[in-house]
Amino acid sequence: MELLRTLCQIPAPAGNEAALTQFLLNYIQTASPGWQTQPTVLAGEQWQDCIILVFGQPRTAVFAHLDSIGFTVRYGRQLVRIGGPVLDEGIRLVGRDSQGEIDCTLGSDEETGQPTYEFTRDIDRGTELTYYCDFRETDTTVQSCYLDNRLGVWNALRLCETLQDGIIVFSCWEEHGGGSVAYLAKHIYETYGVRQALISDITWVTEGVHAGQGVAISLRDSLIPRRSYVERIRRIAEAAGIPHQLEVEGSGGSDAKELQHGAQPWDWCFIGAPEDNVHSPDEIVDKRDIASMLALYQELMRQL
Repeated sequence: MELLRTLCQIPAPAGNEAALTQFLLNYIQTASPGWQTQPTVLAGEQWQDCIILVFGQPRTAVFAHLDSIGFTVRYGRQLVRIGGPVLDEGIRLVGRDSQGEIDCTLGSDEETGQPTYEFTRDIDRGTELTYYCDFRETDTTVQSCYLDNRLGVWNALRLCETLQDGIIVFSCWEEHGGGSVAYLAKHIYETYGVRQALISDITWVTEGVHAGQGVAISLRDSLIPRRSYVERIRRIAEAAGIPHQLEVEGSGGSDAKELQHGAQPWDWCFIGAPEDNVHSPDEIVDKRDIASMLALYQELMRQL
């Protein structure tokens, strides 16, 4: 879990993913000689802060978003939300501006209820603040801010170790409306003919999806994937005996939104471990669900 701990500690709020992108590029350069297949790495200004890894003769692409929720400093100690963070007063926030390091707490405006910060000085407007990372590991769980979606990124990186044919995509902006997957998907479809996707992201513990009972295969959220594709995935999971749960939600979304709304005929399925305390500094995931998530992705990338 040390790789996951490191990933969670790197600030990468939506729109400012560059530090995490650079870490991944360094990691890929160092680790990839030990992978079964050496990928082609697509990165640089034309891809903004996204990364595409192409292995062998790809048939399926895995999308994992790099960015997290957070806050942007506005005026008069006001904060503007990035995505949908929990707004409990007293949460520890960190960042950096022209005056130095920032370690402050989340507050609330008494009149408007809008989020504010409490600090010894004014913070430069436009500065991004993120949750302070307190990574906790037990024999059965991991707990930290930003397991959504650093755990999805961790899953994709671990998948790279044994992947022979496939594409791994690290995308940006997912927590705040998307914006990168459309051009990434267009390039992948037009260059490699790939049009089926898996979304390596983290879902929620609910009354129907429980911690410790396996990775969740989503039948739908605010969007509905093509049923025949999802059924193929279900059959592979069942035949492999990998613990999994079926999720049905009427809200929420992921990088799949841009795939389904795009001009190319992409099939997609969201497959992720469930977490509790969503979008808070205390997100928690059962290690059994992490193990089943990676095992299912390995099986699917062999068979799809």
